[in-house]
Amino acid sequence: MDEQTLRYWIGFNRAKGIGPARLRALVQYFGNVEAAWNADPERWKAAGLDHRSLTSLLSTRATCDLDAELRAVERAGARAITLDDSDYPPLLRKIYDPPPVLYVRGTLTEADQWAVAVVGTRRATAYGKTVTEEIVTPLARQGVTIVSGLARGIDAAAHQAALDAGGRTIAVMANGIDHVYPPEHRQLAEAIVEHGALLTELPLGSRPERGLFAPRNRIVSGLSLGTLVVEAAEKSGALLTANQALDQGRDVFAVPGNVLSPASKGTNALIQAGAKLVTSAEDVLSELNPDRVRAETRTQPTPIVADNEIEAIILRHLSVEPQHVDELSYQSGLPIMQVNATLTILELKGMIRQVGTMQYALCRD
Repeated sequence: MDEQTLRYWIGFNRAKGIGPARLRALVQYFGNVEAAWNADPERWKAAGLDHRSLTSLLSTRATCDLDAELRAVERAGARAITLDDSDYPPLLRKIYDPPPVLYVRGTLTEADQWAVAVVGTRRATAYGKTVTEEIVTPLARQGVTIVSGLARGIDAAAHQAALDAGGRTIAVMANGIDHVYPPEHRQLAEAIVEHGALLTELPLGSRPERGLFAPRNRIVSGLSLGTLVVEAAEKSGALLTANQALDQGRDVFAVPGNVLSPASKGTNALIQAGAKLVTSAEDVLSELNPDRVRAETRTQPTPIVADNEIEAIILRHLSVEPQHVDELSYQSGLPIMQVNATLTILELKGMIRQVGTMQYALCRD
């Protein structure tokens, strides 16, 4: 994306009250992000902005130096990518409310589509840290990117285990890309930049606040094929991440723990609710089945064969001509979240391809 256009995305990202849904609506209404940024306030109102959001956007437009914002991102050693960029993470693009802008330090690669989120309590026990290392190490060696939140406890153990195994890891932060939290993880963060990426949707200067962690969690799960919860109390951010994964149609895994330990009450409850019980990396790999998916996405002819009834319904409504997900949901009678989740799986299997924004077609030789 050219810098001129990127400036406007960053500007909107500075405006409080203009979240992913509102920004998407504005861009659709005005046709492009530049027209949306430069629009008359009355037209913003016509596009659906309430008084509070309109006032915030007016203030941001009047005070934000877009060129200075771009330079500040560069000085932070980062870059900004948007939903319109080809290198925006494909799995994240498919969630209900993908971040319009991502600030990245490090690299995002195609291999990062083979990702598993590993999350858990900040008050990790020795058992939790050991299990994290024993599961993450073989996953990382198998080429699975480990995604987590750079927090104390299980998050840090997961990042470190991936690095020690020579693998890739991505840390999603609830603060600006120019700040590391917690501060004692600065060295870990720099190692992640060298072998993966630090990533956030928040503008420069944003400090971690309680209300920012839950939205961050949807990115952790959204970047991943599945989310593994190692240790979690009954009410914890790790369980919120698991719920986000379920809402996104992704797999949820949980490590069982001591029934008397508060740190395992949440994970044991997840298993009771239907999460996949995990005691080894093989349990995760067998569920995701990466070897089979990799084999099916090679250049050889790919058989268009459904593995279940939902896949069969979706495939019946697809052809070599692009079809929008909304139309697929309407024709199939399936909820949009289920359609999106199934399309993700079919694309990873090499049966279909994305040919435009939210448009899919069958793969044919």
